[in-house]
Amino acid sequence: MANAERTQPVLTARAAGLVGCSGCGRVYARGTEACALCGTSLHSRDRASLQKVWAWLFAGLVVYIPANIYPMLRTSTFGNTVESTIIGGVFDLMDHGAYGVALIVFVASVVIPISKFISIAYLAIRVQRGLPGTATHFHLYEVVEFIGRWSMIDVFVVAILSALVQLDFVVSINPGIAAVSFALSVAFTMISANSFDPRLIWDSREGKRV
Repeated sequence: MANAERTQPVLTARAAGLVGCSGCGRVYARGTEACALCGTSLHSRDRASLQKVWAWLFAGLVVYIPANIYPMLRTSTFGNTVESTIIGGVFDLMDHGAYGVALIVFVASVVIPISKFISIAYLAIRVQRGLPGTATHFHLYEVVEFIGRWSMIDVFVVAILSALVQLDFVVSINPGIAAVSFALSVAFTMISANSFDPRLIWDSREGKRV
């Protein structure tokens, strides 16, 4: 009896002819054009979801490369200017004994962005190939969507230092071109994650392709 209940197909909203509002979550009959509560356009699935995901993900990857090559920070002390990349800044922090801060910067600026690239691409490829999705894949999407904004911590540190440490010729800190590239990379990957329609994960499980 338990096995029979476990294998019994579950009626989905799509199969029942319903569509949910992506803005407020209210449910309507399929064919309704707009949500009466918040005015959001209603659609069962975003047909262009994967195209937008790949486009924004590729854009984020392109600008992430110069973000790691060019200097993130320019520090001038008595006229002597030193430029630091993201990885260079991590090693500088370690040389000064700030291992905790170095770890935070490394995770936020290297581990999380690369993990986001891999995770978003992995989910998009699974959907394109029609592979069945599970709750684990949906949770992976939620984690990527939530944690993406925390990659901005490196940019925030640069902005704070640039605003506070300005003593003319003695010492000054200014952001490098990599700060702009890194901020754009984070923004693009966040848009990519938000463009992904998570309902496509369950469509793959039902054997339906978009």
